[in-house]
Amino acid sequence: MDRRGDILRFGADGWSARFEDAFTDENVARMADALGLMWADATPGARVYVGYDTRHAADEHARLVAGVLASYGLDVRLSDRACPTPAVAWSCARDERAVGSVVLTASSRSCEYGGLLVRGADGGPVSREFLDGVEQAVSLTPTSARGAFEECDLVSAYCASLAAHVDARAISEARPHVVVDAMYGAGTGILADLLRGLGCEVTEIHVEGREDFGGIHPDPSDPWADSCEQAVIAHGARMGLLLDGDGDRAAVVDERGAILTPRVLVPLLMGHLVESRGERGRVVSTLTCSACVRRQAERLGCDVTEVPVGFSRLYRELGEGDVLMATEEYGGVCVPGHLRERDGLLVCLLAVELVCRTGMAPSELASALGEKIGFMSYARRDVRLESAASQAFRNVLPGLNPRDVAGRAPVEVSHADGLLMRFEDDSWLLMRPSRASSLVRVYAEAPTSAERDKLLAGALSLLRGGSFSLPNV
Repeated sequence: MDRRGDILRFGADGWSARFEDAFTDENVARMADALGLMWADATPGARVYVGYDTRHAADEHARLVAGVLASYGLDVRLSDRACPTPAVAWSCARDERAVGSVVLTASSRSCEYGGLLVRGADGGPVSREFLDGVEQAVSLTPTSARGAFEECDLVSAYCASLAAHVDARAISEARPHVVVDAMYGAGTGILADLLRGLGCEVTEIHVEGREDFGGIHPDPSDPWADSCEQAVIAHGARMGLLLDGDGDRAAVVDERGAILTPRVLVPLLMGHLVESRGERGRVVSTLTCSACVRRQAERLGCDVTEVPVGFSRLYRELGEGDVLMATEEYGGVCVPGHLRERDGLLVCLLAVELVCRTGMAPSELASALGEKIGFMSYARRDVRLESAASQAFRNVLPGLNPRDVAGRAPVEVSHADGLLMRFEDDSWLLMRPSRASSLVRVYAEAPTSAERDKLLAGALSLLRGGSFSLPNV
């Protein structure tokens, strides 16, 4: 199929598509051409870093991108191996000559997808204005121009920095047995070697090169975390650590083989930063984060700033300074003292440090946290509407102000990012239309799963009862 002239659009900070559809050599070259034009025009001769993950032809696509960028006179440094996105961002952020970076990755998406992620000079996201400019600069046909670039090690210095960021003595003295699952992704071998160097006993799974990712999605959540959960039990490990496909998100499995959800893991890390490491600052979270994040911040005496969904919104708050950590609903955590971007490898190291310093098992830490801030049950449902119904819902949303949902009257209503209703016991409900499709994302959290499900059912009733809905919502 001739794909020339495809309209290429960025999501929040990158472009992805199926290999069988728009993710072709030609379209990758077109994207790289537009990026090269923008960067070279703004900062001639600047340095650009290029990295890639382990999916199909990622190394070949990275070489293609590097060559096209170099044709604009940019000083391009290509990773000499597959490496995590945070390693590329970290290298860029510490190089005064760097103007940005590109990583060939589709992160946690399945093996059918390829992607291209763009980062700025400080390792964080680039602006929407920059991405809009790149989209407008994309040519109809791919360029044939290629330039020379240099291959270099983007992993070693990054890993040394991570190791220096944690209490190596506490970890080496405890020598915990840890299962590592990089899910066939860019962190394969890297996190395991880093932990071994700190004195951990490591069992690593999913280490072989598999472009099909063994049939799993490289997403550190259930059900894709099943193998790691089983391995922790089988090996009697202290904990399990998972990374997504490009290493910017992580998850922790406790010694019983249960994954710690973001509503548990993020507050645990927050408490560790403040109470054990003596760090201070604001906590920035998206509106879709668990109430447990806010409860823990308030318990620790940290101010909380909540922003609409999207890491770019968190990033803007990072620019204001005085931020301890920033987090989003999927558990991605940014510690700006290390990097102004999410880093799953750092999250894993901090979790290991926490277990080693306290001498407590992960399940014990989770239980102790619940005693301090209480327990909440969190869920999200995606409701698909037809296009006309979805647009109608968007139209009425600014004026939608229900008196009650599932028999409960909200104490606070906000339209900052959809329709958010908070209730007296920290329960909340959010109905948020997707910007990219005809979906309404419904989030709910309450002290029990039964109360949570009542709120979800109430949201569905609102959708069914509105003039914008369809009979089979």
